[in-house]
Amino acid sequence: MSASAILRDTSTLASYNVILQVTFRLLTFFLNAFILRHVSQEMLGIVNVRLTLLYSTAVFLAREAFRRACLSIGGTHAWPQTINLLWMTFPIGLLSSAGLAYIWIYCLHVPDSAVVPGYRVAVLLFAFSVLLELLSEPLWVVAQAHLFIRLRVVADGVSVAAKCLLTAGLVTFVPHWGLWIFSLAQLLHTGLLSAVYVGYFSWYIGSPAARADNFPLSTWRSVFFCWKGKPFNRSLVLLIKSFMLQSFLKQILTEGEKYIMTFLNLLNFADQGVYDVVNNLGSLVARFVFLPIEESFYIFFVKVLTRGADVSQQNQEDLQLVAKVLGSLLKIVQFIGLTILCFGFSYSHLALHLYGGNALSQGIGSTLLRCYSVYVLLLAINGISECFVFAVMKQQELQRYNMYLVAFSCIFLTLSVLLTQALGSVGFIAANCLNMALRIAASVRYIHRFFAHSSHRPLQRLWLSPNMAASFVAVWALTSLSEMYMYTGAGIQGMVLHLAVGANCLVLLLIVMNKSEPELLIIARRHILPGQQQRKSE
Repeated sequence: MSASAILRDTSTLASYNVILQVTFRLLTFFLNAFILRHVSQEMLGIVNVRLTLLYSTAVFLAREAFRRACLSIGGTHAWPQTINLLWMTFPIGLLSSAGLAYIWIYCLHVPDSAVVPGYRVAVLLFAFSVLLELLSEPLWVVAQAHLFIRLRVVADGVSVAAKCLLTAGLVTFVPHWGLWIFSLAQLLHTGLLSAVYVGYFSWYIGSPAARADNFPLSTWRSVFFCWKGKPFNRSLVLLIKSFMLQSFLKQILTEGEKYIMTFLNLLNFADQGVYDVVNNLGSLVARFVFLPIEESFYIFFVKVLTRGADVSQQNQEDLQLVAKVLGSLLKIVQFIGLTILCFGFSYSHLALHLYGGNALSQGIGSTLLRCYSVYVLLLAINGISECFVFAVMKQQELQRYNMYLVAFSCIFLTLSVLLTQALGSVGFIAANCLNMALRIAASVRYIHRFFAHSSHRPLQRLWLSPNMAASFVAVWALTSLSEMYMYTGAGIQGMVLHLAVGANCLVLLLIVMNKSEPELLIIARRHILPGQQQRKSE
C-alpha cells in the first residue's frame, strides 16, 4: 500500500476516532454533571480516582506494550505468532489485577462503609472487568491493523452508551447501592466491548467478504493460541520488552497524581473528587481530539517509515510526506492548545459553575482549571512529538529513551509530593507541566536530530507568525477584561455578555488563522475532520 493510501486510511480512522471520542466525552460529560448532583464528592473521589486507577493500571500494564509492538511491525505480521503473544496479555492482566486488588483492599486506607458502602466488592468487580476486556485483545489488534474503523466505532459506542445509561438509571432509582452502581456499569461496559468484537469476527472470519479482502485469519481456530512451529517471534518479543518499561513509565507519568493521592493520601476523598472532575473537564479536548489523532497517525508513521533507519535510508517521497504531516500536526495541536489557554483563564469559573454548580466554582476548582489550560498546551505538543518518536526509534534508542523517562518519572513524583504539600491540588498540575516540558524537550531533540541531514524542518512549524501571536494576546486580554467587568457579579445578563465576547473572539482567531495559515484548515478538514475531500477520495 502506498504512503498516500495509508495516509488516506489513517485520516479516515482519525476522523472517526475524533467523532467517536467527541460523542463519548459528551455522553460522559453530561453523565458526570448529572451524577455530581446525586452522589457525594467522597463517592466521586473513590470511583474516579481509586477504582478507575486500579482498572487503568492493570489494563495498561497488561496490553500497552503488546499493542505498540504488534502494531509497529507494519505489513510483516506472522499472525499466528502475533496472536500467541497477544494472548499473553490475559495471564499478565490476571496477575496484575489480582495483585492490585489485594493492595487496594488490604494495604490502602479503606473508606468508611457508612459513608461509601460496598468498597471491597467494588474493587473485586473492577479487577474482574480487566479480564473481561482482555478477552478481546487479539481481535482488537487485528481490527486496528486492518483499519476496521466501523467495528471500533460500534464496539466503543455500544459499550459506552450502555454504561452511561445504566449508571444514570441506577443513580436515579437506587442511589443507596453506592459503589455497586459504578461496578455493575463497569462490568457491562467491558463485557459488551468484548462481546461486539467476538460477535463480529465470528461472522466475518471465513465469510466471502473476508476471502475477498485476503483476510489472513481463515478459521475461527486461528484466533486462539497455536503451538505449531515456533510459538513466538523473537524480534517481536524483544520489541515488547523494550516497550514494557516504557509503558510502565508512561502510566506513572500519565496517572502519577492519582498514585500519589492513593498511596500517600495527601488529599481526602472529597478533594480528590473535585480534582478529578476538574482534571476530566480540563482534559476533554486532549482526550477527544489529541488522543485519537495520536493513535491514528502513530499507525501512519509506523507503516510509512522504516523503524530504526536514518533519513538517507528512507523512501524520500514518503519522508517528504511524513515531514509535511508531522509539521502540520504540530501546528494544528499548538493552535488548539493556545486557544484553550487564552479562553481557559477567563471562562474557567463559568464552565465549572454551569457544570457542577457552586460546589465546584466557589472553591479551588476554577484556579485548578485555569492552571490546567497551560498543561493542555504542553500535552498537545508532547503527544504528537512522542507519537512520531516512538514510531521511528530503533530498539537501542527506545531503551535509551526509557532511561530518560525513568529520570522524568523520579523528578515528576518528587515534585508532585513537594509542590502538593506546598500548594495543595495546584501542585499536581504544576508538577505535570514541568514533567511535560522535559518530555517535549527530549522528543523535540530527537526529531531535530532525525531530520538534521535532510532538507525537511517540521519543527519550524511551531513558530507563530506575528499576526497569530498578536491575535492570541489580544483575545486573552479582551476575554480577561470581559470576565472582570461583565461577568463577575453581573448575574445572567453578565454571563450572556461574557459568552458573546468569547464567541466573537473565537471568530476573530479563526479569521486570522485562515489568513495566516490557510493550508492548516485544509489539512485539518481533509485528514482529521470528515470533510468533502475525504468522502470524495473514498
